[in-house]
Amino acid sequence: MRVRTGVGTVELEVVHGQDPGDGHWGCPMRERWGLSSHQQLSPALEDKLCFTLTATGTYGQAAEVAAKWGSPIDDSTLHALAQRVGGRAERQTEVRVQGVPKESLPQKAPSELAVLMIDGWLARHRGEGWGRKKTQKARVEWHEMKTGVFYRQEQSSQSQSGRGLLAEKVVVSWQGEPMELGRRLHWEGLRGGLGRAHAVLAVGDGAPWIWRLVEDRFGGAAQLLDFYHASQHLWAIGRALHGEGQAAEWVEPRLHRLRHGQESRVLAELRGLKVPAGEAGQIVQREQNYFAGHAQRMNYQQTARRGWPIGSGAVESACRQRQCRFKLPGQFWTSRGLRHLIALEEARHNGHWEELWMSP
Repeated sequence: MRVRTGVGTVELEVVHGQDPGDGHWGCPMRERWGLSSHQQLSPALEDKLCFTLTATGTYGQAAEVAAKWGSPIDDSTLHALAQRVGGRAERQTEVRVQGVPKESLPQKAPSELAVLMIDGWLARHRGEGWGRKKTQKARVEWHEMKTGVFYRQEQSSQSQSGRGLLAEKVVVSWQGEPMELGRRLHWEGLRGGLGRAHAVLAVGDGAPWIWRLVEDRFGGAAQLLDFYHASQHLWAIGRALHGEGQAAEWVEPRLHRLRHGQESRVLAELRGLKVPAGEAGQIVQREQNYFAGHAQRMNYQQTARRGWPIGSGAVESACRQRQCRFKLPGQFWTSRGLRHLIALEEARHNGHWEELWMSP
């Protein structure tokens, strides 16, 4: 039996055959070490390689790092390893979220505020026409990866430049039904102290699926539309009414009022706008509906005075990090392959890494 380890390949003579106790065929040494029948890498080396992959970003980069610490390995072996262990991580997650989690740090005092932020980003997938010379089916498809972030307010701080920092946060992604993302985010939130928080705040953009998810899983949370997205939609109205050159004069005072406790006045003014004809009128009507649908999610001054966030920067940062990892030039995914890699990264980031090596 040959096994590759962190110090080189080890060759052993081992017993294999039929177990006289229960009659199954196998190799006692492999079973004792937790190796599958064809596994060529030791668990410790697999751990090190998988961790390197999640820390570097690509199979090529991980292979370069592994070669530097004396374990040369090819990209295809790394890919197979990541998919196998990532599949294990996903199966463990599926089992984990069916139960009620134990809080990871129950000795800590209850948080004044638990924060949930939700957004989405797009990943390139191989379509049904991938690899075909002639096809009417799409070779490339774009699928939304829904992402949620949970953290406790006391974990947030600022750098000297004023940039927001989080000492710790949970990041969960899912491609598919939003409610499954909600289930996983809720589980991680409970594990992180959500159940004992004095208040809960959910922040997101205007996507309807975000607020359906919040109401389904976090019904008692205060809801806030990300201020940056609100400002973007106000600018859209200003440009439609007055053109690019004159929009600022109209937008900026209303944006100031929206931010500083006069949202009711701004919303009333938007409802009363005279809708112009043509394309500009369609934009104004669309944005009027947008603000009407989020009228109860714009109490920015009250939220900021409590020291709570009014922007969804934490989840937008998480989405950018995922995009930098999973939307590089030339990267095209299958749903299964992307799910396994993200499950592997989440196991490391969310504190489930050691569980990966407790079972085959």
